[in-house]
Amino acid sequence: MMTASWLTSQAQPAVGAAAAAPSGAPAASLMAPVVAGPAVGATGSGEAATSQTNASEASAPAADDGTPDAQRSAQHSRALSQFQVFVRESTGQLLPMFGSELFSRTGSYSPDAAQPAPGDYVLGPGDEVHLQVWGAVEFTGVFTIDRNGQIALPKVGTVTLAGVAMRNLEGVLQNQLGRVFTNFNLNANLGRLRSIQVYVVGQAQRPGTLKISSLSTLVNALFASGGPTATGSMRNVQLKRGGRVVTTLDLYEFIAKGDKSKDVPLQGGDVIVIPPVGARVAVTGALDNAAIYELKPGADSLGDVLALSGGVPALASTAKALLERIAPDQTPPRRVQDITLDASGLRQPLRDGDVLTVLGISPAFGNAVTLQGTVAAPLRYSWFTGMKLLDLIPERDALITADYYKRKNLLVQNANVAQDAGGNIAGRTRDLADQINWDYAVIERLNRDTLATELIPFNLGKAVLQRDPTQNLPLQPGDVVTILSHNDLRLPQSRQTRLVRIEGEVAAPGVYPALPGETLPQLLQRVGGLTANAYLFGTEFTRESVRRRQQDNLDVLIRRLEAQSQAQTSSVVANLGSNNAEQAQLLMQQQRTQLQSQIARLKTMRSNGRMALELDAKGRELNSLPAVPLEDGDRVVVPAAPGYVAAFGSVNNENVFIHKPGKTVGDVLANAGLTEDADPDHAFLLRADGTIVARRDRGGFFGSGFESLEMMPGDTVVVPALVDRESRYNFITRALKDWTQIFSNFGLGVAAIKTIKSL
Repeated sequence: MMTASWLTSQAQPAVGAAAAAPSGAPAASLMAPVVAGPAVGATGSGEAATSQTNASEASAPAADDGTPDAQRSAQHSRALSQFQVFVRESTGQLLPMFGSELFSRTGSYSPDAAQPAPGDYVLGPGDEVHLQVWGAVEFTGVFTIDRNGQIALPKVGTVTLAGVAMRNLEGVLQNQLGRVFTNFNLNANLGRLRSIQVYVVGQAQRPGTLKISSLSTLVNALFASGGPTATGSMRNVQLKRGGRVVTTLDLYEFIAKGDKSKDVPLQGGDVIVIPPVGARVAVTGALDNAAIYELKPGADSLGDVLALSGGVPALASTAKALLERIAPDQTPPRRVQDITLDASGLRQPLRDGDVLTVLGISPAFGNAVTLQGTVAAPLRYSWFTGMKLLDLIPERDALITADYYKRKNLLVQNANVAQDAGGNIAGRTRDLADQINWDYAVIERLNRDTLATELIPFNLGKAVLQRDPTQNLPLQPGDVVTILSHNDLRLPQSRQTRLVRIEGEVAAPGVYPALPGETLPQLLQRVGGLTANAYLFGTEFTRESVRRRQQDNLDVLIRRLEAQSQAQTSSVVANLGSNNAEQAQLLMQQQRTQLQSQIARLKTMRSNGRMALELDAKGRELNSLPAVPLEDGDRVVVPAAPGYVAAFGSVNNENVFIHKPGKTVGDVLANAGLTEDADPDHAFLLRADGTIVARRDRGGFFGSGFESLEMMPGDTVVVPALVDRESRYNFITRALKDWTQIFSNFGLGVAAIKTIKSL
């Protein structure tokens, strides 16, 4: 028997090896060649490297031909079978072969090279065996099985391991070492595994020789080869070994059920045969997995095929499906038959060439009516015999939309909204709840005789509020009841909600709903009339619809002036002639800059929608106000007497002056003083009631009638600047003659004077 001195004598060459090795090399790497040296020398280091290379190739079979997965998938999809073309011509759809999409990413199904070898793994040439021995004898070695299926152990000799199952490896080594040593233990496992070569023939995407990991099974090899072609069978794949069939694999069982009972480990030299595809049927229509299915030898029933795609879908009609069948003995050879998807119909056998179309269920509801529009819950509701409108809308709360409560909750959650609560009462009243049209709602009903949609109007207020039985109409299945709001149909003014804001010197300022046909004086009288300080002549009456119209007109004017400015600049250059080209260029640039500045100032103006009431300056009673019918959004401001008049424009003292009875325009102009560039001929008076009096409109010698006008509190005299038409070519003055048209046509107030005076 050998003793521990055997290890010492055998370990001496390791000292020399260690001396020759580079510094820093791991000790284990220096010891391994000593113990396993003969085995490595027998097989050759090149063979071990080849084994590692083959294993790497097997782990990434998708790269064998250098074709990316996406490109290979596209090539695979282009290889259509005649049956696919036939189905496309029949249904208009290009259906895939069931399961073919799994082969577009072959690398996903490669065996894990890091997993331990199973117990039934059979060792062969190229496998590495890691051996550890401890006890009376201690050594570690890595041995590669050589071409003869053997490894060489020091002092023991050669040991045949080819054909040994992994579960028996330690037992075989224990017996061999036990012939030489005693009192020892050992552990043996596999390191780097060999690669094996198998053959794929028949209807494969990439037939030929495959080098794959020795851990590979039949399924791994199929995915490495790209799977069957469109004309290859997926239900009759055969594995042959030594001239006999080892197993027959039905890929549908693996794909649809995960059954790998027919999947077996491969050995070198195995032949995988993919025969031509068998009988096929196409299934399309109301199901998720529309595809072409191969029938199992011995025929499949309709239920068996649908089970592969998940069974009969819930959205499929079980009462009827269409089956197109080829009958070669008839002319023409194609027939269509109706089948049911009940228990009897699912047992019907399918034949090669069948095309099954699964019909979807009807979207119609058999017992539903629909409520939509300005309602709390726009939904489909269950219909029952004798159902009427009040059964669908049992109470008024059913007409309060969910948005109302959301908007209401935001009133306290938004700090800005809460802060502006008092100033936005009218807007919040309009926007908080949708105003229901109580006079008109409609039922939409399909006439089964003419298949035309009928409209059945009814009075919602009488039906819901007054419970009028004549308006509580009966409902039928499929009816659509629509509740409209004021925004859906334009109602007569008397039926519209009209909120008017009243401010200033009135008995009770606030936001009031105007009664049908109510006028401005009537509303002021209804809220309590005026205070003692009310200045009726200065009443401001603004209207939202007028403001929008005025602003639109002002925008049109600005666009027209922009176009005129371009034409005017060209005219100036043309009048100067070619001899003054440099001067013309400079002048044109100045004009363009000036015009752009003037138009930019005009764009800052905003109309206020004020309507000139043309009041009597001496009027103090409400009956002196015009009987203007009120609209929604109107705003009335009755100021107190301001006690001043003002002068703006080209005056030396642009200021306000104390109003005194009898003070005239001439007095104010004398107090303000005209500048050198003032143009008194185009002066005008902006009255407190919004009207404008131009100098040219007043009689008298040299316009003396204008200067003799008595000014009322709040009046403003505007004196524009003199425009030198030869030097400035002021396009605004040429287009509009004077600013009185701007003020009167667009409802601009005193606030716009500061903008206009800089033009």
